[in-house]
Amino acid sequence: MNVIFMGTPDYASEILSALVNDNDINVVAVYTQPDKPVGRKKVMTPPITKVVALENNLPVYQPTRLRDEDTVAELLEIECDYIVVAAYGQILPKTVLDHAPCINLHASILPAYRGASPIQQAILNGDKETGVTAMMMDVGLDTGDIIKIDKITIGKEEMVSTLFDRLTVCATALTLDVLKNFTTYSAVPQDESQFTHCTKITKQEGLVSFDDAISLYNRYRAFTPWPGVYLESGLKIKKMSLVEIEKVHKAGEIIAVEKEQIIVGCQKGSVAIELVQPASKKEMSVISYLNGKRLSLADTLA
Repeated sequence: MNVIFMGTPDYASEILSALVNDNDINVVAVYTQPDKPVGRKKVMTPPITKVVALENNLPVYQPTRLRDEDTVAELLEIECDYIVVAAYGQILPKTVLDHAPCINLHASILPAYRGASPIQQAILNGDKETGVTAMMMDVGLDTGDIIKIDKITIGKEEMVSTLFDRLTVCATALTLDVLKNFTTYSAVPQDESQFTHCTKITKQEGLVSFDDAISLYNRYRAFTPWPGVYLESGLKIKKMSLVEIEKVHKAGEIIAVEKEQIIVGCQKGSVAIELVQPASKKEMSVISYLNGKRLSLADTLA
């Protein structure tokens, strides 16, 4: 079968690699986002999906706007049986949707968490499970009929990077399954009464406080390594764990100093902190930070 693939980040590149290595699938074109300047020197850097495509001698297209008339016309000239979309980052116009069955792989159990940050949102909400939904694309944002959902559990202490990797494996297997068995599945509409939406994460969302230990810990799990979690003072919390969730404390109070970590109270619950990074400085042990700031028991971490 001939497939046009559309995707941009690591999640998409792994799916593309699986398609390329399958003898039953012929990837005829890869669409991904334009190269972007990265780092302080603003070095133009290609998306990882483009790198994978070029390594496999696949035609690559990087339109700034997929909706442009010339771009659409060019795509419609490419014959294919399916279009597979995974975290592409652009809305497909109806003319493209009509060109071939468009299958999207979305990293949530739809209709929950439509939008840009479903993996982080599942952790933020303390969900016990998540998954990948294969769906038929339509003109809405993640609103298409569901072909199949594969679910996985979320570990109590699982970080977003690990969950991301496991969902990528899940999505890769699901993509191959759906493509090879497409005619055996019957897509069903989403339950619109149950939908939720999540937006693109901003750096400002990393600002945290010591109000609720569970909320703080989930933000740490969801936002590490980016945007990270940091206090009003700019102090970044680089390594932490949940201690307990019920006791009442003064927010930010240091309630225990141990060999390699400190216990900090929240208005509800407490957390253990091991590594921090002051603004404009290198990462350090929290004990070194306390010594430098001359902080001790009953002081407030800030």
